[in-house]
This record gives sequence, C-alpha cells and structure tokens, in this order.
Amino acid sequence: MKKLFIVALLVVGMTSFAQERKAKSERVQMEQMTLEQRNQLHLKKMTLELDLNASQQKEMSTLIAEQSTKREARIAERKATKDSAKKQLTSDELFAKKSQMLDDQIMMKGKMKKILSADQYKKWDDMKGKRHNGMKKRMMHHKDRKIAKMGDKK
Repeated sequence: MKKLFIVALLVVGMTSFAQERKAKSERVQMEQMTLEQRNQLHLKKMTLELDLNASQQKEMSTLIAEQSTKREARIAERKATKDSAKKQLTSDELFAKKSQMLDDQIMMKGKMKKILSADQYKKWDDMKGKRHNGMKKRMMHHKDRKIAKMGDKK
C-alpha cells in the first residue's frame, strides 16, 4: 500500500513539473521575439477574432505599437526601481500611478470605440473581461488562495 501511494505521489509530482516547464518555455519564446513581431501577432489575432477590415487593421497596428512601447517603458521603470531599493510607494505616488493607469484604460476604450463597430467593440470588451478574469484566477491560484465568489461572505 505504501509503495502504491509513493508511486502515485511521484507520478503526480512529475506531471505537474512537466506542465510548469512547458508554460515557462512559451513565455521565454515570446520574450525572444522582437517588439515588432509580437505586435504583428497581436494584430493578426485581433483581426481573426474581431474580423477587422484593412483600415481598422492599420489603425489597430498603430494603437498596438503605442501600447507596446508604453508597456516596455513601464517594465523598464519597474525593473529599475526594483533593483535600486525595495521601498514602499507613498500614498501620493500610489494614487498617481493608479490614476494614470485608469486614465490610460479610459483613453484606450475611447480609441477602440472609434476604430471598431458596435458589434466588434462588444466582442472586444467581452474578450477583455474574460482575459481579466482568467488572469485574476491564475493570480489567486498562484498565491494559494481560494477564489471567492461574488456572493460569498467572509
């Protein structure tokens, strides 16, 4: 009985380890691509999902490039502050960062409304919500927390 339990534990451990390595390798592959390649893949994926026409693709291409450069700048800034010191942000700095992030999201939504048709915008908004919920679940799972449903009480 003990041997069977040990074998089962070993199999479960090996499969979870193999899955973890695969996820990391995909992330490494994405990081090895140039910014332009990642932008093109993002544009093609959006074209397939939202059925964009040529003019929409052109506008989305510039928008994606703009967002990517902003994202790269934020990542570089975060790495620089992380390496320099592990200090806590003051309440004013935290407010400014969150306010800027929300302003960027509002601006992005406005631009998307101008570029996309009503049906495409609705589909894009649904996709964005699903992606947000998926990330939230992965973060909660990563922190070994249980995901609380909206109706649950503490």
